[in-house]
Amino acid sequence: TMASFTMASMGVSTTNLSASRSALAGSRVRMAAPAAARAPVSLTVRAADDERLRLHNLSPLKGSRQKKTRKGRGYGAGQGGTCGFGMRGQKARSGRGTRPGFEGGQTPMYRRFPKLKGIAGGMGAGKDKFVVVNVDDIAAALASSKLDAGSDVTIESLKSAGVIKATGHYRNLPLKVLGNGDLGAGVTVHAAAYSDSAKAKIEAAGGKAELVARRPKWTREAAKAAAEAKA
Repeated sequence: TMASFTMASMGVSTTNLSASRSALAGSRVRMAAPAAARAPVSLTVRAADDERLRLHNLSPLKGSRQKKTRKGRGYGAGQGGTCGFGMRGQKARSGRGTRPGFEGGQTPMYRRFPKLKGIAGGMGAGKDKFVVVNVDDIAAALASSKLDAGSDVTIESLKSAGVIKATGHYRNLPLKVLGNGDLGAGVTVHAAAYSDSAKAKIEAAGGKAELVARRPKWTREAAKAAAEAKA
C-alpha cells in the first residue's frame, strides 16, 4: 500500500513502530496531531481573577471590541437589501443626513431655552465692566467710621472696609461711583468712572471726584508698537 511504501522508503519498519507505540502507552507523552487537524489558536490572552496584569496577559475585555459593520455588501452581510437605511430619502443618501441641532423642522432646543447673561450665554457685552458703589454706600461707611472723613476713598479702602466685595471676575475691575443717595461730608473719591449725578453730589458736598487712569485696552497694534519700542 501507499502507507507501507512510504514507511519502507523512510527506513522505518512496522515492527519497530508497534513497539514504540506500546512503550509510550503507559507514559504521559502524547503524539502531536497533524498540522491540518490542529484547532486554531486564539491570540487573545486574559488574566485570571487572582492574577496580576502583566504585558503578556493584557487584552481587551470580552465584548468591548466589535468588528465594524460593513454597509452595502449584500444579503450575506446580514443587513438586508437596504442595509438598514430604508428605501429612499434624505437619510438614505451618503454623507450626513441633517445638520447638528436639526429636529425635523420644529423649534430646536438651542432656540427654545432662554439664554444666560454674560459669557455663559455667549454675550460678552452683558458682562460687568466696573465694580460699582453708590454715594449712599460711601455715606454709610463714613457714618459707621469704616472710612475716615479726612482720608481719600479708593477701591482699596472700600475693599478693606467691606463696603464692596470684589471677588472672582470683579477682583480686577475698576471702580465706578453711582449717584443713589446723598453725601453729607466732603471727601475725595478716586474712581475710574462716575455717573453725572454722583459727580455732582460729591462736588456739592465739598469733595472732589478724581479720575483714575484705567488699564489700557489690549490691541494688536498697541502690542506691536510696544514690542518695536522695546527692540
